[in-house]
Amino acid sequence: MRGSTVVVVLVAACGGSSTPPPKKVEPQPLQRTRIPIEEPDEDEGPQDGVQIVSTKGHMEQSAIEAGIAPHTQALSDCYMSRVGKRKWLGGRVSLHWEINKAGEVTSVKLAESDLGAWPVEKCLLEVARGATFGKPVSGDADFSIPLDFSAKGHPMSWDEDQALRAVGGQLASLDECADPSKVDKQPPKKNGKQPKAKKAPPPGGKVALPDDVTVTVYVGPGGKAQSVGFASSASEIADGWADCAEKVAMGWRLTDPKGHVAKLAIRYRAH
Repeated sequence: MRGSTVVVVLVAACGGSSTPPPKKVEPQPLQRTRIPIEEPDEDEGPQDGVQIVSTKGHMEQSAIEAGIAPHTQALSDCYMSRVGKRKWLGGRVSLHWEINKAGEVTSVKLAESDLGAWPVEKCLLEVARGATFGKPVSGDADFSIPLDFSAKGHPMSWDEDQALRAVGGQLASLDECADPSKVDKQPPKKNGKQPKAKKAPPPGGKVALPDDVTVTVYVGPGGKAQSVGFASSASEIADGWADCAEKVAMGWRLTDPKGHVAKLAIRYRAH
């Protein structure tokens, strides 16, 4: 085990009075052993949860681990600090980095996620964007790291047909998030009076719509969305779009799972 400590215990036997006293034994320094990291062979599958995908160049596994190691606790805290009482919240997230030949991170994506919790996913992205790595070997490179978050509860799983029936035409409402400022407008009160408007966002607040997004939704009593998350291997998901899309999706009215929590996934802007 890396960083383990080996302690040697010396035991002295006791004899009769004629036996000379044992020589004083000086304390031995602690010895530390380190198991070297084995580099995967080219024809072997991923090891230690790291999936290396070669493009023009490649990242050494040791460089990936060195870059991730300072952030492992923060990645775990993203989930632990936000899961709350939602015992049914869990799934796998795959973070995907693109590194240029100078060792600079040029892109971080939520390539896969069925976690269904944008606040957690957003936190994971923020941590991932702060990681630094060494230079790739032989040019630009990219790699993915899967993270598993185990749920204590077991939501019902709805298939694609059930998801389409539950969401229906409401999926198109995510298009509104190309201009999140429109979604921030508050609805009028029941008496018809408009509440005080929020401060207008700065000009140029429009964001690009992401492509081929998997939207994961948990549905609770009364068909109300309980949690929403996003992933796309095709494009980066802008925080502004996802913040807005979460707000919109949480307002959807879905099929009532009748006393259960159901989990569904539906694709948005798939080509």
